[in-house]
Amino acid sequence: MAIGATVHVFDVTLADIDRGVYEDLTVRLARHPSETDAFLLTRLLAYCLEYDEGIALSDGIAATDKPAVSIMDATGHALAWIEVGAPDAARLHTGSKSAERVAVYTHRDPRKVRAALAGKKIHRAEEIVLTSFDPGFIDSAVETLERRNTATLSVTEGQAYLEINGRSLSSPLHREPIV
Repeated sequence: MAIGATVHVFDVTLADIDRGVYEDLTVRLARHPSETDAFLLTRLLAYCLEYDEGIALSDGIAATDKPAVSIMDATGHALAWIEVGAPDAARLHTGSKSAERVAVYTHRDPRKVRAALAGKKIHRAEEIVLTSFDPGFIDSAVETLERRNTATLSVTEGQAYLEINGRSLSSPLHREPIV
C-alpha cells in the first residue's frame, strides 16, 4: 500500500447477467493522495465488470509498472491487462505485448482519451476496448463515497445498474475500440 493512502472498503453484490457472474465481494482499495475519487470508483467498477478467477488489483496510481487490474491464470500467464482513466500509449503497448487482452475503463470523455492515443504506436491497438459511462454517472456515485461502502452492481444487456450507499444510478456500458 502506498504511504499516506486511504483505504476504502466496498462490500459489493455483483450480478453480471451478461457474463453469468454472480459474486459477493469485499474489495479493499487504497487511494493514493494524488488519486481522485472518480479514478478510485472507476477502478472498482473495472474490477467488478472484469471479475474472473485470477483477478487482482494493483496499488492504483502508485503502481507504475502494473495495470490497475490484472487477470492471471494459475501459471502466472497474463490473461488481461486492464487500465483505468487515460493511460498513455506506452502503457497500453506494454500491456498488449504482455497479456492476451487489454481493456481500458475511463471516467473521462472517451473522445479525449482516444484523441490522445491517435497515431501512437500501440501493439494490437485495434483489439483494445475502451469502456466508458454516461456523463455524470461516476460523479453522482462519487458523491456517496465513504471509507466503508455497500454496493450492488447489476449488468444486463449492456446496462449497468449501481446502487451505492443508498443511491441508485444506471448507465449503459459504452464499449468501443480505442483507435
